[in-house]
Amino acid sequence: MVTEIKLGLCNPPEPIYLYVKNGESSGESFLWYHYDIEKDKTIPVQQRGLTGYISELRLTTKEYKGKDNIKLDIVLAADELYVIRTGIETNFAKTFLLAASQVYDFSKPVIMSVTAGEENTVFCRLYDAATKVKIRREWNPNSDWASLITEIQSRLSGISSSISLTPEQPPHPQDFRVKQIRTLLNYPLDLVREYLQFQDVDRPSLLPSGKIDSLVKTMCLAWASDKFENPNDAESEYQKQVIDALASGADELAAIQGWMQQLTTARTGAA
Repeated sequence: MVTEIKLGLCNPPEPIYLYVKNGESSGESFLWYHYDIEKDKTIPVQQRGLTGYISELRLTTKEYKGKDNIKLDIVLAADELYVIRTGIETNFAKTFLLAASQVYDFSKPVIMSVTAGEENTVFCRLYDAATKVKIRREWNPNSDWASLITEIQSRLSGISSSISLTPEQPPHPQDFRVKQIRTLLNYPLDLVREYLQFQDVDRPSLLPSGKIDSLVKTMCLAWASDKFENPNDAESEYQKQVIDALASGADELAAIQGWMQQLTTARTGAA
C-alpha cells in the first residue's frame, strides 16, 4: 500500500522534543513540555500520555553551565516522531528503564505517561497500548542502569526507527523464539551463529524443534553459569523452574524470566 503524500504547506519533518519537568507556566502546571527556541518559550503539554512505538534509546551529551550533562533520549514513533529527553539520573529515566526492561516485543505500541511524585519529581509509566495494562517492575534504586540501557538497546536493534503500518511477513516461530530468548538472556549473537553453522544451517527455522530446545537450554545455562558453584545445580533448577513449568502449560519466556529473577534474588540474598 502506497502512503498518500499530502501536498502543500507543512511543517518540516523534524522530531518533536518533549522535556520532562514538574513545573508551572503562566499559572498552568505541567509534567512535560515543548520548548520554542526562537521565542525562548516553554510550551506546557497537558496530555499526560503518548501512544506510539519505542524505536530507539540513546545517550546524548549536552553542555549546561560549562559542564557536560548526559541525557537519555527515548525516540517514539507516533503521528510524528517524538524524542523524550530527560536527565539520565532522573526518576523519570529510571522508572522508564525498569518498565521498558519488561518489554520483549517493541514492534507493538505502548503508552508512555508522566506521573507526578513528591518534591517536584516525575515518574514514567508504560502501558500496553492494546490492553491498557501497566507494564510493571519492582522499584530497585540499586539497579544496574547501564546494563538495562544496553539490554533495551539490544532488543530495539532489530526494530526500524520508522514503523510501517502495513502488515509484514511474520518471522518463523522458531526464529522469533530464539531471538526473544537470546535477547532476554543477552546471549552473544556470534555464539548462536556458531551453533547454527555447526548444524549446517543459517537460521533456527531450519532446525528440528529438539535442536532448538537444546540451544535454548545452552543459552539459559550459560546465563546461570556464574550463579552456581556446581553446574549440576544450575541444570537441576532449570529442569524444575523452566522445563516442568512448560510441561504444565506455562509460557516459555515468562518461565525463563521467573527463573532468572529467582536466581538473581537468591544470589543477592546469599551475598
